[in-house]
Amino acid sequence: MTLAPETTDLKIQVQLEDGWFTVCELDRLLPGRGVAALLPDGRQAALFRDRNGKLYAVDNRDPFGGAAVLSRGLTGTHQGRPFVASPLLKQRFDLETGQCLDEESVRIATYEVRAA
Repeated sequence: MTLAPETTDLKIQVQLEDGWFTVCELDRLLPGRGVAALLPDGRQAALFRDRNGKLYAVDNRDPFGGAAVLSRGLTGTHQGRPFVASPLLKQRFDLETGQCLDEESVRIATYEVRAA
């Protein structure tokens, strides 16, 4: 999670095993809406910017339905924890840890993200 500066020429980057990968321009991330990004290894990440400017990146694949749809999910907070709810079956995933808030045994990958 990173606080996004308020300039328009910054790029959103996610940390991968071999370095930072540029995904999109900061102004493409509207608060409360997700953006899907195809990563070099074929996986997808879902990126979010909350109303306070914090950035999050998680795996875009819904582990319950199997589809890459989390970037289209609704965001919110539960007990102070930011989450995205899957548009398929509505399970909520913590945007900071990837932990499913509705099924303790399930977790999705998270990525370090920055605006640079």
